Amino acid sequence: MSFCTSRTVLGSLLLAVGLMAAACANRREGAASAGADPELAKRGSIEVTARLVEIPEGAIFERELYNYATVLKYEVLEVHRGKVKGQTVYVGHYNPFRPRSEAADRRVPDVGGNLKSFRAGQVHRMALEESMLDHFTGGILNKYSEEDTDPIYWAVWTNLVSG
Repeated sequence: MSFCTSRTVLGSLLLAVGLMAAACANRREGAASAGADPELAKRGSIEVTARLVEIPEGAIFERELYNYATVLKYEVLEVHRGKVKGQTVYVGHYNPFRPRSEAADRRVPDVGGNLKSFRAGQVHRMALEESMLDHFTGGILNKYSEEDTDPIYWAVWTNLVSG
């Protein structure tokens, strides 16, 4: 093999290794910021990534002309800003039968996100407020009322990360 050919092959190999390393670095960075959205940073006093543990039977239903919030149980995976009490948190979601982008209305205008529907096991990145009762005074469905759910956080913005 000639010197020029060896140099071209070596250069191509170094370029390929560099591109692969850059791609891996971007993937790790993307995983850390999965679900990141400028809206999340602007809303709520707390931001977390958490796995939806379950959806109790009857916790989400659709009924015309009835707007409500339901409380769902999450396992906290990462706290991005603010503080939460413990690894298990309870989060109130307004009009949970609607995609988050369509959940807001005249009564509760400041909720949203890209989540289409809730399913157990999903990972959500959420902007939260600490006390649901400070932000919502309508009908609340809490299937966890027998558990220590204090505080119940209020979901202002909910994005799907995976699931």
